[in-house]
Amino acid sequence: MPGLFGKGAGMSLLSLQNLSVRYGASTVLHDVSVTIEPGEIVTVVGPNGSGKTSLLRAIIGAVTPSAGRVTRKPGLRIGYVPQRLHIDPTLPITVERFLRLPGPVDKRACLKALEAAGVPDLAARQMSGLSGGQFQRVLLARALINLPDLILLDEATQGLDQPGSAAFYRRIEEVRRETGCAVLMISHELHVVMSASDRVICLNGHVCCEGTPEKVSSAPEYRALFGSGTGGALALYRHDHDHAHDGACDHDHAHDHTEAAE
Repeated sequence: MPGLFGKGAGMSLLSLQNLSVRYGASTVLHDVSVTIEPGEIVTVVGPNGSGKTSLLRAIIGAVTPSAGRVTRKPGLRIGYVPQRLHIDPTLPITVERFLRLPGPVDKRACLKALEAAGVPDLAARQMSGLSGGQFQRVLLARALINLPDLILLDEATQGLDQPGSAAFYRRIEEVRRETGCAVLMISHELHVVMSASDRVICLNGHVCCEGTPEKVSSAPEYRALFGSGTGGALALYRHDHDHAHDGACDHDHAHDHTEAAE
């Protein structure tokens, strides 16, 4: 199926230039430069507190950079799938009604988004009765309703088991293939980084590693960061910069980012 969104050629969807973000006295991101091109899937990995969520917040305008700038393609449409969303289980609300909450959305658009998210039969179901995997698919459908050029996913599979996560990200790949949208996602899962991404960015307050999955995975610092993993799922709780960067990384340094908050 051809791309639905009519993106023009020759212009990046999004460009972060020398971006820095501070919360009070704490520097969360420093001198971060990232470009997202039409139709690509980019995965951001990094330890807890590395600024991954702050990066997404800067992109959507929820936080003001202390330095640098965010440049968006004119008319850029962004869909966002959050890390978590709490809905009062006693609230009687159907999936269709939930999808229509932010504004006027017709039934056809809701059904089309649910189909794109891989859950076409959930429209009449109560939100409180959904499984974790179904709930995340509904959040994905909500992100797709406005036909985005770029989808942001903030650890959208947190709480799902590995098969559920794998199925979710296979759907993301299908959405990209069917619609031509770009995807920027935060993930801790190796199968996501290696099989679903065109580029991988390692973030630890700054961009310390970046490249294709093959390039990054062959770098010593990548192996030091990821270890051997467990069943393909890797928790990135620690990334001490006590190694020399080469290959996928073009600078060396020795420091710890313990103050950054996501």
